[in-house]
Amino acid sequence: MPPSAGGGMENGMTDVGPILAELRKAAHLTQRRVAERLEQEYGIRLLPATVSNWEKGVSVPNADQFLALCGIYQVRSINGAFRVRIEGDPLALLNDAGLDKVYDYADLLVRSGLYDAPHAEVVPFTRKIPLYLLEASAGTGQFVDSDAYEMIEVGSEVSPAADFGVTLAGDSMEPLYVNGQTVWVHQQEVLRSGDIGIFWYDGNAFCKKYRETGGQIRLISLNPKYDPIPVREERGFKIFGRVVQ
Repeated sequence: MPPSAGGGMENGMTDVGPILAELRKAAHLTQRRVAERLEQEYGIRLLPATVSNWEKGVSVPNADQFLALCGIYQVRSINGAFRVRIEGDPLALLNDAGLDKVYDYADLLVRSGLYDAPHAEVVPFTRKIPLYLLEASAGTGQFVDSDAYEMIEVGSEVSPAADFGVTLAGDSMEPLYVNGQTVWVHQQEVLRSGDIGIFWYDGNAFCKKYRETGGQIRLISLNPKYDPIPVREERGFKIFGRVVQ
C-alpha cells in the first residue's frame, strides 16, 4: 500500500514531492535506481538529481513522467495515494486499511469469474524505422543521411526511444554486443561521458563508448584487446546517436 502522507493543502491534495519520496522509499528504491528504471522501462532519460528535485518540490514531473513513476511504485489508486478528494468517490474517503478491504473484495470478484470485463482485441503496435549496416556507412560521414539502410517493421520489443537500428560488424563491443547484432539508437548529437553511441570519425563509422575527460574525447571498445581511439576534431568527428537497446 502507498504510505500515508501528511501536510495537506486547501484543495484537498497533499504536496506531490513528499508523497513521491515516501512511495520511493516504500518501494525500497534509490533515486538513482528510479532514474535507471525510468530509462529502461519507459524510455525516459534523466538524472537522479531530477528525481531529488521532484521530491523536494523544486520541480514537478510532467504527465508521462508522473504516470511512469506511479507504475514503478505500483500505485493502485492515484487519487488515494496523492490524497485527491473527488466528490462522490467513496474510495477517496477511505484510509489505507479501508482500501485494503476494497481490493480484497475486488480480488474475490475477479476470482469468481462472474464479473470479467469484456476483452477488447489488442492490435499490436508496430512502426517502421531504418536499419543501417555499419560497414556500408563507413567512409561517408553521413550515416543517418545516407541511403545505406532498409526500412524494417518493429514492435514493442524495440525501445520507443529508438529512431533507427544499426547492424554491427566486428567484436570490439563484446561481450555486450556481438558481431552481426542489431543495436537500437536514439538520434542525438550530444552524449554524456559513459554513453554508448554511434559515431563517424576519420572516415569510419563506429559503435563505441563515449568518454570525455579534461576536454579530450576518446572512443572506447568494451573488448579489452582494442585500444581507445583518441578523437582529433580536425579529422572529422560526428555523433549520430545514443544506443538505447
